[in-house]
Amino acid sequence: MKPLIAFTGGHHNSALEVAKILRKEGYQIIWIGHKFTARGEKSLSAEYQEVTRAEIKFLELKTGKFFRKIDIREWLKIVFGFFQSFLYLLKYRPALIFSSGGYLSVPVVIVGWVLRIPAITHEQTVISGWANKAISPFVKKILLTHPSSLKNFPKDKSEVVGLPIRKELLNAKNTKKFNPRLIYITCGKQGSHLINQAVFPIIPRLVEKYTVVHQTGSSTLTKDLDRARRIKEKLGEKKDRYIFSPYFFGDDAATYMRSASIIVSRSGAHIVYELMTLGKKAILIPISWVSHNEQFLNAKLAKKEIGSFILAEKDLTPESLYQAIMDLVKAPAVKPSINLVSNATDKIIQIIRQSI
Repeated sequence: MKPLIAFTGGHHNSALEVAKILRKEGYQIIWIGHKFTARGEKSLSAEYQEVTRAEIKFLELKTGKFFRKIDIREWLKIVFGFFQSFLYLLKYRPALIFSSGGYLSVPVVIVGWVLRIPAITHEQTVISGWANKAISPFVKKILLTHPSSLKNFPKDKSEVVGLPIRKELLNAKNTKKFNPRLIYITCGKQGSHLINQAVFPIIPRLVEKYTVVHQTGSSTLTKDLDRARRIKEKLGEKKDRYIFSPYFFGDDAATYMRSASIIVSRSGAHIVYELMTLGKKAILIPISWVSHNEQFLNAKLAKKEIGSFILAEKDLTPESLYQAIMDLVKAPAVKPSINLVSNATDKIIQIIRQSI
């Protein structure tokens, strides 16, 4: 029987591609992650749904975030996260921890270091996330998506490998002709209430000219899913042009991504890499509060390479979004000038094998 590997971190999309292949090869896999979309939510996270669909054992980790301000309750949650990580690692004793960054990875990797369990981490952004910076002394290897990240980590254990891409996204069969043309609105694992508020008022105008596929997120607090349902019912004979869902998975997500004329999205590391891989026209709305302004830097790269439009949160309104869509329709597609690594999954798996 092959060794057990623990996966954890905040960027599950690419890590899951690696985990699924390792599982097929006979490795035992456990996944330590977020079960729910956010604190106080009852809806299951996309991470939990995708990992369990892959028949990988999922362990929920409840920990706090490190903030600059002092918050006693948050610090207590952090302590609990370390204690919970200790219990998980002590029980399962993985041969290796694979981290994909994010605050969730911090207690798991550090506790693993104490228990002498080696770890590898993967940095997805064009700079360096605070979590990967924090755990870099405790990991055996730091794998990077972009060469621009090299200066932020110890050279002796850093290597540029690219970003694993979902196999469905690379399959030309997942391309469909939409009539009218498709606009795909997708805003990360949790959706975006802020963006939804700008999207909903312009749906009736958009469906006059386009098919609109809208990933709303599944928040039970914002009730965006219910609002999408009400809007669809009011569209009359054009309601079939508006397709919405909390999440889109697998072939469905890949089909919408590959087939879209325009994509509206946040600018996380994964979506930007995928947009550049496909050369897709996009309107990117960076999250304004993320550490090191990394989403804005991701968006800048996409603007340079594939001509994406950047729409700041402070400028986001239904009218500004509608106008950006209309302007981007007229803009020519731009082929990226950089050669993106296309075999990142194979590279990472090879490094994992060598590290156990």
